[in-house]
Amino acid sequence: MAVNLHAPDSKSLFPVLGIELGWAEAGIRKPDRKDLLVVRVADGASVGGVFTQNSFAAAPVLVCREHLAGGRGVRALVVNTGNANAGTGTVGLEAARASCEALAKLIGCDARQVLPFSTGVIMEQLPIGRLIAGLPQALGRLGQDHWLQAAQAIMTTDTVPKAASRRVDTAGTTVTLTGIAKGAGMVRPDMATMLGFVATDASIAPALLQQLTQRAADRSFNCITIDGDTSTNDSFVAIATGRGSLRIESEQAPSYSAFSDALNEVARELAHAIVRDGEGATKFIEVRVEQAATEVEARQVAYAVAHSPLVKTAFFASDPNLGRILAAVGYAGIDRLQPERVQMHLDDVHVVLDGGRHPDYREEDGQRVMKNSEIVVRLLLGRGRAGASVWTTDLSHDYVSINADYRS
Repeated sequence: MAVNLHAPDSKSLFPVLGIELGWAEAGIRKPDRKDLLVVRVADGASVGGVFTQNSFAAAPVLVCREHLAGGRGVRALVVNTGNANAGTGTVGLEAARASCEALAKLIGCDARQVLPFSTGVIMEQLPIGRLIAGLPQALGRLGQDHWLQAAQAIMTTDTVPKAASRRVDTAGTTVTLTGIAKGAGMVRPDMATMLGFVATDASIAPALLQQLTQRAADRSFNCITIDGDTSTNDSFVAIATGRGSLRIESEQAPSYSAFSDALNEVARELAHAIVRDGEGATKFIEVRVEQAATEVEARQVAYAVAHSPLVKTAFFASDPNLGRILAAVGYAGIDRLQPERVQMHLDDVHVVLDGGRHPDYREEDGQRVMKNSEIVVRLLLGRGRAGASVWTTDLSHDYVSINADYRS
């Protein structure tokens, strides 16, 4: 059961000029479910992408990097679920390239203008024949208003499709941004999330779009964790079709800040949706670190708390065993941390003062907060003015069950 998250209304997802989406039931892993997505992109679009830092990067990630580096432009994306095509060696690379070649032939472009993406079980060969056989069905369903179906087509253990949309008025014109994402487990990104795609009708210089994409990832997908595992397939791609009237050529452009804020908002909404739909999650938790010496240090502490199985299971049980949080702060690896300067708040409850239990803290107050479905943990380090937040979940029995039975 997702934490305060519901499927988006298709009417709230705005079409983006220059983007068409179609899906198929290709039987990649299971029959009769959406598992193949094709996105056709208008000629001349700019594309920015960031990918996993996992050394066992999946075959489609390697091909995406290669095709983007080629500078030929992007005319389509092909996405499959049910099989990650990771840990599959040269056969996997050949399959990823074959999916690009097959789609390119059908839509009339160079295979190097197609970006492939996969998600699902690792170390199993992609049934490329089924994928290719499903492409005509996906192309036959192409449409500008199919964002919700596209979000459904990239789900694996997700229980809710994830999509977000914005229209922003700036510089006398309206710009549209719409995006989808998937992810519920194996989420601790080093760049993005398992899969995320955002499109806009703005025209943005390619180098600038890459910068905006990385910045959006750093403020959203790079601030979430469910289980501390970085996927082999993490990919976040932003597409600017240039079919609208807004033009942004540099950071000095009048609309740059407004557009950057809108892109960050869409990415953050998608990232939060991933956490809310975390495998077995019953709680949505923000770990907010303040008064750190640097933002890097703040994130280091936040992730230490967010990754701790002891902390996460305490949240699941609504058990205010909050010394576990202080222990995680202590082993986060902060040089010359002064425990006597650390403070901690749990929502409105002041738990720790000057490194020890606040004299007015009562366990029943901590338990009251721990029973909430959304909780903020504030940690003040007393070292400086930097801060950062990480969003995470509790760790439940269902998480174990889902992952124990994942392949069955």
